[in-house]
Amino acid sequence: MTSIAASHGELVFWEHESQMQAAVLGPEPRACPAPVPRDATFFGISFALGTSLPHVPISRLVGGSAEIPGVTRRSVWLKGSAWHVPDYDNAEAFVRRMVREGIVDCDPIVPAVLGGAAPDVSERTLQRRFVAATGLTQGAIRQIHRAREAAVLIQDGVPTQDVVHQLGYFDQPHLARSLTRFIGRTATQLSAPDGAPPLSLLYKPTSPVPA
Repeated sequence: MTSIAASHGELVFWEHESQMQAAVLGPEPRACPAPVPRDATFFGISFALGTSLPHVPISRLVGGSAEIPGVTRRSVWLKGSAWHVPDYDNAEAFVRRMVREGIVDCDPIVPAVLGGAAPDVSERTLQRRFVAATGLTQGAIRQIHRAREAAVLIQDGVPTQDVVHQLGYFDQPHLARSLTRFIGRTATQLSAPDGAPPLSLLYKPTSPVPA
Protein backbone atom coordinates (compact mmCIF):
# COMPACT_ATOMS: atom_id res chain seq x y z
CA MET A 1 0.00 0.00 0.00
CA THR A 2 0.96 3.65 -0.07
CA SER A 3 1.63 4.92 3.44
CA ILE A 4 0.67 8.58 3.46
CA ALA A 5 2.56 11.20 5.46
CA ALA A 6 1.66 11.42 9.13
CA SER A 7 2.75 13.87 11.81
CA HIS A 8 2.08 11.57 14.76
CA GLY A 9 3.69 8.38 16.01
CA GLU A 10 1.94 5.05 16.51
CA LEU A 11 2.22 1.86 18.51
CA VAL A 12 1.37 -1.03 16.17
CA PHE A 13 0.80 -4.73 16.78
CA TRP A 14 0.37 -7.24 13.99
CA GLU A 15 0.05 -10.98 13.58
CA HIS A 16 1.35 -12.85 10.55
CA GLU A 17 1.66 -16.60 10.14
CA SER A 18 0.85 -17.10 13.86
CA GLN A 19 3.64 -14.78 14.93
CA MET A 20 2.88 -11.60 16.89
CA GLN A 21 5.06 -8.53 16.41
CA ALA A 22 5.02 -4.95 17.61
CA ALA A 23 6.81 -1.70 16.85
CA VAL A 24 6.74 2.00 17.57
CA LEU A 25 6.34 3.91 14.31
CA GLY A 26 7.60 7.45 14.03
CA PRO A 27 6.08 10.31 12.05
CA GLU A 28 6.23 9.92 8.26
CA PRO A 29 7.42 13.15 6.61
CA ARG A 30 6.34 12.01 3.12
CA ALA A 31 4.33 9.29 1.40
CA CYS A 32 6.14 6.01 0.77
CA PRO A 33 5.34 2.41 -0.21
CA ALA A 34 4.75 0.03 2.69
CA PRO A 35 4.68 -3.77 2.42
CA VAL A 36 1.58 -5.51 3.74
CA PRO A 37 2.04 -9.28 4.31
CA ARG A 38 -0.82 -11.40 3.00
CA ASP A 39 -3.35 -12.39 5.69
CA ALA A 40 -1.69 -10.21 8.34
CA THR A 41 -3.92 -8.49 10.91
CA PHE A 42 -3.02 -5.13 12.46
CA PHE A 43 -4.00 -3.13 15.53
CA GLY A 44 -2.59 0.31 16.28
CA ILE A 45 -2.74 3.18 18.74
CA SER A 46 -2.05 6.64 17.33
CA PHE A 47 -0.33 9.05 19.69
CA ALA A 48 -1.53 12.63 20.00
CA LEU A 49 0.82 15.28 18.62
CA GLY A 50 3.46 16.12 21.18
CA THR A 51 3.44 12.64 22.71
CA SER A 52 6.79 10.87 22.75
CA LEU A 53 8.57 7.96 24.39
CA PRO A 54 11.36 9.38 26.59
CA HIS A 55 13.48 6.22 26.22
CA VAL A 56 13.32 6.29 22.39
CA PRO A 57 14.66 9.54 20.86
CA ILE A 58 12.14 10.87 18.36
CA SER A 59 14.98 11.63 15.94
CA ARG A 60 15.49 7.86 15.56
CA LEU A 61 11.86 7.33 14.62
CA VAL A 62 11.20 9.97 11.96
CA GLY A 63 10.43 8.01 8.81
CA GLY A 64 11.27 4.77 10.64
CA SER A 65 10.37 2.49 13.52
CA ALA A 66 11.68 0.70 16.60
CA GLU A 67 10.77 -2.96 17.05
CA ILE A 68 9.50 -4.18 20.42
CA PRO A 69 10.99 -7.64 21.01
CA GLY A 70 9.48 -10.62 22.81
CA VAL A 71 5.82 -10.05 21.91
CA THR A 72 3.32 -12.91 22.17
CA ARG A 73 -0.42 -13.06 21.58
CA ARG A 74 -0.98 -12.45 25.27
CA SER A 75 1.79 -10.17 26.44
CA VAL A 76 4.30 -7.50 25.55
CA TRP A 77 7.23 -6.41 27.70
CA LEU A 78 7.42 -2.69 28.40
CA LYS A 79 9.72 -1.06 30.92
CA GLY A 80 10.64 -4.37 32.52
CA SER A 81 7.15 -5.76 33.08
CA ALA A 82 4.61 -7.82 31.12
CA TRP A 83 1.52 -6.11 29.76
CA HIS A 84 -1.55 -7.56 28.09
CA VAL A 85 -1.47 -6.90 24.36
CA PRO A 86 -4.01 -4.11 23.74
CA ASP A 87 -7.17 -4.52 21.71
CA TYR A 88 -10.27 -2.45 21.02
CA ASP A 89 -11.68 -3.17 24.47
CA ASN A 90 -8.67 -2.26 26.61
CA ALA A 91 -6.72 0.24 24.49
CA GLU A 92 -7.68 3.25 26.62
CA ALA A 93 -6.67 1.51 29.85
CA PHE A 94 -3.43 0.45 28.18
CA VAL A 95 -2.63 4.07 27.25
CA ARG A 96 -3.53 5.35 30.72
CA ARG A 97 -1.09 2.86 32.22
CA MET A 98 1.61 3.97 29.75
CA VAL A 99 1.13 7.55 30.94
CA ARG A 100 1.03 6.56 34.61
CA GLU A 101 4.27 4.57 34.37
CA GLY A 102 6.12 7.21 32.37
CA ILE A 103 6.44 5.22 29.15
CA VAL A 104 4.95 8.11 27.19
CA ASP A 105 5.20 11.82 27.83
CA CYS A 106 3.65 14.88 26.25
CA ASP A 107 4.98 18.39 25.88
CA PRO A 108 1.86 20.52 26.53
CA ILE A 109 3.16 23.35 24.40
CA VAL A 110 2.53 21.36 21.20
CA PRO A 111 -1.26 20.85 21.51
CA ALA A 112 -1.57 24.35 22.98
CA VAL A 113 0.08 26.03 19.99
CA LEU A 114 -1.74 23.84 17.46
CA GLY A 115 -4.95 24.81 19.23
CA GLY A 116 -4.23 28.51 18.67
CA ALA A 117 -2.50 29.52 21.92
CA ALA A 118 0.49 31.86 21.97
CA PRO A 119 2.88 30.65 24.69
CA ASP A 120 5.29 33.09 26.28
CA VAL A 121 8.47 31.62 24.79
CA SER A 122 10.75 32.70 21.96
CA GLU A 123 10.20 31.42 18.43
CA ARG A 124 13.52 29.58 18.60
CA THR A 125 12.51 27.82 21.85
CA LEU A 126 9.12 26.97 20.36
CA GLN A 127 10.67 25.39 17.26
CA ARG A 128 13.17 23.48 19.38
CA ARG A 129 10.45 22.03 21.59
CA PHE A 130 8.29 21.11 18.58
CA VAL A 131 11.13 19.19 16.97
CA ALA A 132 12.09 17.55 20.28
CA ALA A 133 8.51 16.40 20.93
CA THR A 134 7.34 15.53 17.40
CA GLY A 135 10.44 15.13 15.24
CA LEU A 136 8.96 17.69 12.84
CA THR A 137 8.74 21.46 12.56
CA GLN A 138 5.47 23.34 12.92
CA GLY A 139 5.55 24.05 9.20
CA ALA A 140 5.93 20.39 8.28
CA ILE A 141 3.07 19.38 10.59
CA ARG A 142 0.76 21.97 9.04
CA GLN A 143 1.73 20.97 5.49
CA ILE A 144 0.99 17.31 6.22
CA HIS A 145 -2.32 18.15 7.86
CA ARG A 146 -3.37 20.38 4.96
CA ALA A 147 -2.47 17.74 2.34
CA ARG A 148 -4.46 15.08 4.20
CA GLU A 149 -7.45 17.42 4.41
CA ALA A 150 -7.12 18.24 0.70
CA ALA A 151 -7.08 14.54 -0.18
CA VAL A 152 -10.26 13.91 1.82
CA LEU A 153 -12.03 16.82 0.13
CA ILE A 154 -11.00 15.63 -3.35
CA GLN A 155 -12.15 12.09 -2.57
CA ASP A 156 -15.47 13.60 -1.48
CA GLY A 157 -15.84 15.20 -4.92
CA VAL A 158 -14.83 18.79 -4.16
CA PRO A 159 -13.32 20.40 -7.32
CA THR A 160 -9.57 21.01 -7.08
CA GLN A 161 -9.90 24.75 -7.69
CA ASP A 162 -12.22 24.95 -4.66
CA VAL A 163 -9.74 22.93 -2.57
CA VAL A 164 -6.99 25.36 -3.56
CA HIS A 165 -9.06 28.32 -2.41
CA GLN A 166 -10.47 26.68 0.71
CA LEU A 167 -7.12 25.44 2.09
CA GLY A 168 -4.93 28.37 1.04
CA TYR A 169 -2.73 26.80 -1.64
CA PHE A 170 -1.14 29.29 -4.05
CA ASP A 171 -2.48 27.53 -7.13
CA GLN A 172 -3.23 24.07 -8.54
CA PRO A 173 0.46 23.20 -9.18
CA HIS A 174 1.16 23.97 -5.50
CA LEU A 175 -1.66 21.60 -4.49
CA ALA A 176 -0.38 18.97 -6.92
CA ARG A 177 3.14 19.07 -5.45
CA SER A 178 1.75 18.79 -1.93
CA LEU A 179 -0.45 15.80 -2.78
CA THR A 180 2.38 14.00 -4.56
CA ARG A 181 4.77 14.51 -1.67
CA PHE A 182 2.50 13.81 1.28
CA ILE A 183 -0.25 11.55 -0.13
CA GLY A 184 1.53 9.85 -3.01
CA ARG A 185 -1.39 10.51 -5.36
CA THR A 186 -2.42 13.18 -7.82
CA ALA A 187 -5.81 14.84 -7.62
CA THR A 188 -6.95 12.76 -10.62
CA GLN A 189 -5.87 9.52 -8.93
CA LEU A 190 -7.70 10.50 -5.75
CA SER A 191 -10.85 11.27 -7.74
CA ALA A 192 -10.73 7.93 -9.57
CA PRO A 193 -8.83 5.49 -7.32
CA ASP A 194 -9.79 2.30 -9.21
CA GLY A 195 -6.73 0.14 -9.85
CA ALA A 196 -4.39 2.14 -7.61
CA PRO A 197 -2.70 0.52 -4.62
CA PRO A 198 -4.62 1.19 -1.39
CA LEU A 199 -3.74 4.11 0.83
CA SER A 200 -3.05 3.85 4.54
CA LEU A 201 -5.84 5.16 6.72
CA LEU A 202 -6.99 8.54 5.42
CA TYR A 203 -9.57 10.28 7.55
CA LYS A 204 -10.97 13.74 7.95
CA PRO A 205 -9.08 15.48 10.78
CA THR A 206 -11.16 16.11 13.88
CA SER A 207 -8.71 18.56 15.47
CA PRO A 208 -7.80 21.19 12.87
CA VAL A 209 -4.27 22.51 12.83
CA PRO A 210 -4.24 26.27 12.20
CA ALA A 211 -2.65 27.33 8.91
